[in-house]
Amino acid sequence: MDKLIIFGATGGVGQHAVRQALSEEYEVTAFVRSPEKVTIEHENLHIVQGDAFDKEAVANAIKGQDMVISTLGTPKDTELENPISKMVQNIVDGMVEHGVSRIVYTASAGVDGEIQGEHGQQVMNYLKVYLVDHKAAIDAIQAAGLNYTIIRPMGLTNEEPLRRYALSYDDVPEIAKSISRDDVANAVVMAIPNANFMKQSIAIFNV
Repeated sequence: MDKLIIFGATGGVGQHAVRQALSEEYEVTAFVRSPEKVTIEHENLHIVQGDAFDKEAVANAIKGQDMVISTLGTPKDTELENPISKMVQNIVDGMVEHGVSRIVYTASAGVDGEIQGEHGQQVMNYLKVYLVDHKAAIDAIQAAGLNYTIIRPMGLTNEEPLRRYALSYDDVPEIAKSISRDDVANAVVMAIPNANFMKQSIAIFNV
C-alpha cells in the first residue's frame, strides 16, 4: 500500500483529499496543526501534529512516505510575507532529503496569468498577492527536479461535486466557472498515479 502524506489536511480541499485518498486505498498521513479538526477515523489514517513552518517537523513527517500532497493555503494567523512558499520550501527540502519525488500541489488558476478576458484580469489583480506566493512555491518545486503535478482550480465553492470538471494545460477560457472543493480534491487524488499529469500544470474548472 502506497504511503501518502497530506499537508493542509484539515482545509477545505485537504479534508476531502484525505477521505478520497483513503477510499483509493492509500495509507494516509495527515500533517496538521490541530489534530482535533480531523473528523475522519480510518485504520489507514495516521495523524501527525506539526507546523509546516517547522522545517525539521516537516522533514521528519515526510521520511518513509512515497508521495506528497499539498493543499496548503495562506494561514489566517500569520503576518509573514509569502507564507505558502515558505512552507512549501520546507516540504521540498524534506522530500529531497528523504528521496521522495512525487508531489501534487494545489495552487490557483491565474498563477501563470492564464485566465482570459476582462473578468479574468480582474480576478488575477484581486488575487495578486496569493498568486505571487503560489508561483514562488511552484518555482521551488520545479527547481528541485521533483515529479510534480500542479493543480490550478478556479474559485472554490462548497457546493456538491459534479465530477464533470474541465481540464486545461494552457489558458483558462472566459467561460470557466468556479469548482467545488470536493471536485478539486478528486482531481488531486486522481492525478497521483496518472502518468499524463506528471510534470504538468493543469487548470480545473466547471463551464
